[in-house]
Amino acid sequence: MVETTHPGNIGAAARAMKTMGLSDLRLVEPQSYPSVEATARASGAGDVLEAARVCASLDEALEGATLVIGTSARQRRIPWPCLTPRQLAAQLSHEPDDTRIAVLFGREDRGLTNDELRRCNLHVSVPTNPEYGVLNVASAVQLICYELRLALLGEDFDLKEARSRREAMPLPEMFWDEPLATNEAVAGFLDHLEQVMAQSGFLNPEQPGQVMTRMRRLFMRARPDKMEMSILRGVLVALEKKMQG
Repeated sequence: MVETTHPGNIGAAARAMKTMGLSDLRLVEPQSYPSVEATARASGAGDVLEAARVCASLDEALEGATLVIGTSARQRRIPWPCLTPRQLAAQLSHEPDDTRIAVLFGREDRGLTNDELRRCNLHVSVPTNPEYGVLNVASAVQLICYELRLALLGEDFDLKEARSRREAMPLPEMFWDEPLATNEAVAGFLDHLEQVMAQSGFLNPEQPGQVMTRMRRLFMRARPDKMEMSILRGVLVALEKKMQG
């Protein structure tokens, strides 16, 4: 939870986590904590609250995380892959067992900043009533913790039901600002990347190991768009000129 203003929301979040079997709560610069009100709202989840880690920065809070999910109530200027909590649960159920997942919750009045959201692999948004989409942060914690519990336990989770629920409560349509790069464009970029890595001395063409396999996996998983691919190719061209000059 990032810069939480009201201590009661911290206590309520701790309670929400404990009811769903989660316990690793990290607080980034809370405005008022520790607090009697937080303890009161935590009720029987005082142990989660007492173990909460107060962090001086987002970097500290995300230490060890391999998958970061940001909660967002609105689309940003540059669109980002966005899931509903139920879609998120379905996706996380296929993650490796050693995945360390962090879910970021923002400030009560303005959520997460654009810079904070850019630290995330995925965004999750609750498909609320478009006429009144205000959701208390502790309520959002409870809702997402519930979906995570379904994903972890695998109980009563039905893919057909999930699809029907998504159709009944769709997110606002998201318009991506650039078309996805073609497979050929990504392949061309990866060939170019391999050349530059070899020219720089980073990659030994005689003993490449699994470096390019991992790089290909990275970019194929990322599914960059045309503009992102153009930027990456431009970076490689600039590096080549610098090495030649």
